[in-house]
Amino acid sequence: MTLLNFKLLPGSSIFDQAVFAAIRAFMSGEFQPREPFPSVRTLAAELQIHPNTAHKVVQHLVREGWLEVHPGIGTVVAMPPKARPGERQRLLQREVEALVVEAKRLGVSMQDLVQAISREWNKLDQAREENG
Repeated sequence: MTLLNFKLLPGSSIFDQAVFAAIRAFMSGEFQPREPFPSVRTLAAELQIHPNTAHKVVQHLVREGWLEVHPGIGTVVAMPPKARPGERQRLLQREVEALVVEAKRLGVSMQDLVQAISREWNKLDQAREENG
């Protein structure tokens, strides 16, 4: 599997963008649970980022529960976590707040924001179906 559709964008850190690219790949089904995840060296080469940044990305994804490290096997995609009641909302709240703040800053209406979210949701569902 590859994260080659990743492109650096001005305005946010390389680390944040690489984490986002990986999570998007997990959510779209490009990477399945228990599937090997690229090594730090491979990830750095594919994303054209410094190996130290790639290492930090992998460590972050491990801490967040997206990846697991198995000695002798390597890093694999984790099984989806079973969140406690309210845990998903708590985890999502920060991201939603940041999205709403940015939308308001740009003058985007709530209706346009909801439509944009719906389009992205549908694209991920379609990608998952194509990869599943």
